[in-house]
Amino acid sequence: MNFEGLDPGLAEYAPAMHSALDPVLDAHLNSSLLQNVELDPEGVALEALPVQESVHIMEGVYSELHSVVAEVGVPVSVSHFDLHEEMLWVGSHGGHATSFFGPALERYSSFQVNGSDDIRQIQSLENGILFLTKNNLKYMARGGLIIFDYLLDESEDMHSLLLTDNSTLLVGGLQNHILEIDLNTVQETQKYAVETPGVTIMRQTNRFFFCGHTSGKISLRDLRSFKVEHEFDAFSGSLSDFDVHGNLLAACGFSSRLTGLACDRFLKVYDLRMMRAITPLQVHVDPAFLRFIPTYTSRLAIISQSGQCQFCEPTGLANPADIFHVNPVGPLLMTFDVSASKQALAFGDSEGCVHLWTDSPEPSFNPYSRETEFALPCLVDSLPPLDWSQDLLPLSLIPVPLTTDTLLSDWPAANSAPAPRRAPPVDAEILRTMKKVGFIGYAPNPRTRLRNQIPYRLKESDSEFDSFSQVTESPIGREEELHLHMVSKKYRKVTIKYSKLGLEDFDFKHYNKTLFAGLEPHIPNAYCNCMIQVLYFLEPVRCLIQNHLCQKEFCLACELGFLFHMLDLSRGDPCQGSNFLRAFRTIPEASALGLILADSDEASGKGNLARLIQRWNRFILTQLHQDMQELEVPQAYRGAGGSSFCSSGDSVIGQLFSCEMENCSLCRCGSETVRASSTLLFTLSYPEDKTGKNCDFAQVLKRSICLEQNTQAWCDNCEKYQPTIQTRNIRHLPDILVINCEVNSLKEADFWRMQAEVAFKMAIKKHGGEISKNKEFALADWKELGSPEGVLMCSSIEELKNVWLPFSIRMKMTKNKGLDVCNWTDGDEIQWGPARAEEEHGVFVYDLMATVVHILDSRTGGSLVAHIKVGETYHQRKEGVTHQQWYLFNDFLIEPIDKHEAVQFDMNWKVPAILYYVKRNLNSKYNLNIKNPIEASVLLAEASLARKQRKTHTTFIPLMLNEMPQVGDLVGLDAEFVTLNEEEAELRSDGTKSTIKPSQMSVARITCVRGQGPNEGIPFIDDYISTQEQVVDYLTQYSGIKPGDLDAKISSKHLTTLKSTYLKLRFLIDIGVKFVGHGLQKDFRVINLMVPKDQVLDTVYLFHMPRKRMISLRFLAWYFLDLKIQGETHDSIEDARTALQLYRKYLELSKNGTEPESFHKVLKGLYEKGRKMDWKVPEPEGQTSPKNAAVFSSVLAL
Repeated sequence: MNFEGLDPGLAEYAPAMHSALDPVLDAHLNSSLLQNVELDPEGVALEALPVQESVHIMEGVYSELHSVVAEVGVPVSVSHFDLHEEMLWVGSHGGHATSFFGPALERYSSFQVNGSDDIRQIQSLENGILFLTKNNLKYMARGGLIIFDYLLDESEDMHSLLLTDNSTLLVGGLQNHILEIDLNTVQETQKYAVETPGVTIMRQTNRFFFCGHTSGKISLRDLRSFKVEHEFDAFSGSLSDFDVHGNLLAACGFSSRLTGLACDRFLKVYDLRMMRAITPLQVHVDPAFLRFIPTYTSRLAIISQSGQCQFCEPTGLANPADIFHVNPVGPLLMTFDVSASKQALAFGDSEGCVHLWTDSPEPSFNPYSRETEFALPCLVDSLPPLDWSQDLLPLSLIPVPLTTDTLLSDWPAANSAPAPRRAPPVDAEILRTMKKVGFIGYAPNPRTRLRNQIPYRLKESDSEFDSFSQVTESPIGREEELHLHMVSKKYRKVTIKYSKLGLEDFDFKHYNKTLFAGLEPHIPNAYCNCMIQVLYFLEPVRCLIQNHLCQKEFCLACELGFLFHMLDLSRGDPCQGSNFLRAFRTIPEASALGLILADSDEASGKGNLARLIQRWNRFILTQLHQDMQELEVPQAYRGAGGSSFCSSGDSVIGQLFSCEMENCSLCRCGSETVRASSTLLFTLSYPEDKTGKNCDFAQVLKRSICLEQNTQAWCDNCEKYQPTIQTRNIRHLPDILVINCEVNSLKEADFWRMQAEVAFKMAIKKHGGEISKNKEFALADWKELGSPEGVLMCSSIEELKNVWLPFSIRMKMTKNKGLDVCNWTDGDEIQWGPARAEEEHGVFVYDLMATVVHILDSRTGGSLVAHIKVGETYHQRKEGVTHQQWYLFNDFLIEPIDKHEAVQFDMNWKVPAILYYVKRNLNSKYNLNIKNPIEASVLLAEASLARKQRKTHTTFIPLMLNEMPQVGDLVGLDAEFVTLNEEEAELRSDGTKSTIKPSQMSVARITCVRGQGPNEGIPFIDDYISTQEQVVDYLTQYSGIKPGDLDAKISSKHLTTLKSTYLKLRFLIDIGVKFVGHGLQKDFRVINLMVPKDQVLDTVYLFHMPRKRMISLRFLAWYFLDLKIQGETHDSIEDARTALQLYRKYLELSKNGTEPESFHKVLKGLYEKGRKMDWKVPEPEGQTSPKNAAVFSSVLAL
């Protein structure tokens, strides 16, 4: 505020008068104020001074509630309502700051800010308060501690500050520039030149900075460049105050007269849309302060220095009846402020008094204030009281004098008996995880009690030990934390326990007793396992993806189709998405969206899994949509074009998930722009109203789909960015409705929790329960509402808890492009008729098919699980029965659940992330036949990726057309691998080794040899697999792979992509060949193939006796074939051919499996020989190898 036009009598309140901090009672001070006021020795008032004990407040009309003395006789220079807490801050001309708590104006803190200069502006921040004086900016805590003290140049004369964001501040004054200060670094970052010096008031909207000058002008500046866009010449004398609201700017000030400056009773009002003045507003008081108080209307409060206050509309006429009078103690009002809630007004006068006016008896200063911290009460220096009922009370608190006499408590032995305290039982978690070495047991500390401390219990309460801090058993054992006791065991994160045999002896059937396949979680970025399962159990998506095949090396649709094929073949055994996740890591968009987690982030839980899986959901739908739009199919993969799903133009993913919309942008100039678009999913937009009223899920969903918002957008008519109203209308509804819940903060979680509670109470009332309005019921109390008459039983009450989500929703397209959404129940179908009949009228019913939830764990970041409603076709294929059932998919844990469990969300540990609603009778609209897109042409000759490969280096002969394999043909197979990540293990306290994470392997070479015909034993596939990932160990001794063999620039091998070789193996599996090899289970696992067991002939198990060790291929070849292989390194051609010969030997010895007893004697002789030789092959004198066989010469002659 500009003080040039104020009463000259204020000159006697010079700042120097209070520099010594020794205030003296002023002669103008009303003597009545000094009654019952206690002054400290230095003369400063200690207690707030109430004017009246009880004041009657009329609702909706501002009346005085309290008055207090901030500092006796020192004028108030500024007042400010705290924006974060229920406090009022007051600054004085003597540089002293005082805060008052609540509408009762109880003194909270009082401290000196500046010793000589007055406080000119106050701004509240989250962690403290900013005080501006003449050339000093001070940031102090609410208790008075200094956070920083920023000294400006001595020539500066600052009057105003403006907080532009959380960390940036603008400071202006009588000089010709404005400073920008960064509050984080406490440094000046910018200095803006001002053409008209003297900026004493600053305001901000979403369009402009407004600067009020002492010359009477108001300049409008750009938010980015701070350049002047417009300027209003408001008053000829000086500016007193102005305020901005919406499209209106109102100002008051002084005009030049012959006798000097005179207060102008006309308020200048400007329309910011047209940037011009409208009719001035004549008022009946001398305006010195004004503020917009927008409650029901945009009314103005105009205050004079004499204490008169008038309310009026800025575009109407002022009514003298709207004037009320503030009774200042001093002659003048010096400051005025309005609270953020508009319920309170604060006035400060020239005698140091503060007056609070409110429109209700119990006002609040802010809509949402945080709790204020109060100082601890003074502790009296005396002995603390002792409560003898406390068992853990330390008796050392009692001061006992040193004495040699016998104490009263020292009873003689005849009158006392020793009573040792009974030891508590051992924690069940310790017994479960304990490992015994001899007679000593070792177990990790479950941390259910304080270290080395046992609570003291008296004899009669020993039974409490049985239930003290017991934590339920968990599949993750010693890594569990206390808060997980509320989480059901099946929802907790499952991990694989590795042994010396790897995964062979891990009991997956313990976690999955169904015939559906789980997914292994140990692969990097396997957090998306639950979403892969959701997509798989969408029948049209499953068929569509498996019909897709393209030429791209890293195509997510192709890799997802291969993974779906594995899930189809599995009979309860878990699969792994290693190839899919490998392709996923190569997509640049995935990395840009932050979807690829580092191993350290995944282990420590740094990523927010709920946000991550929602971004992944949007990404995968968009990526599949793009992959399906590629219609050019290469000749080698020409089978992909025959899919019944293919259509010109949009992809079938678009037909399934896409929702066509009209986005309408309405500018304030009246021009409307309509743009057509589509989206594959919707994000829930929650209402800002936090009251406890019932809000159906259908209402929130409609608000999210038909979104309406105000935003800045380009207007072609205005040729600039303008505020526009953007609305969204639906033109076509999708077949599958995908919803991201966006429960990413406590605000959304509280909304779900509150709506679930409201829905629960309504369900209780619906079933006949009586709900007390005056009592808060705990969840356990609701069970008591069930009556013996059978109206509501406890089991049904449990099903109603934490439920807000409907199982079905009904959507109707209206004629005016509107959308009606409502919850749908089975009873509604009886009333309205079947959903199929209503689709003809634009009415669709969507059924909940899947929910993806985030299981909270603050230590590890939690885990993601899915509830999926598995359809009839899946049960028919797997189990031969036709029914629908809800299942829980938690990586490799699969368990049937009740349908109510899929929609129950306890926000303390189970938070919804993604919802899938499917249009009823969806499968009938699509052709669900799967035509295998992989044809025999994939086995024909292909070019190598290696630049230096020559024909003389060829190690295989591709199949001819007359050699194409048939059902039951034999194929010898062997694969070699390299290591991408080393194994992570730890040593236990008993000396045993525990594998935390296995090594990550990647296939490097795959060899297939002919198993019959004239060219038996000759390879037709010998592919080296190119890899773009960093190889940690080539394992040359065991694989024969050398550095450079997998590099296309320098390799001389036949180098191909993993996808190309994968297709060859898939074709062989689909055609029905039988693979012969040694240790094929691991080979197929790393290649990521699922092969039916009747198509695998593994020599490891053919030459194996139960409960005996597995025998190496090298020893079997020496014992049965008299061959010495794998001398220096392994060779996959040699190993595959040797496995074929061993299988022929097996058929010979077992008479084609008809004489098992005679073959058993052969195996006994094998094991006896092995024990004698210590399973080692004798060193060769002249080594012979299958490489020297005549069959190999034809390969070398190529």
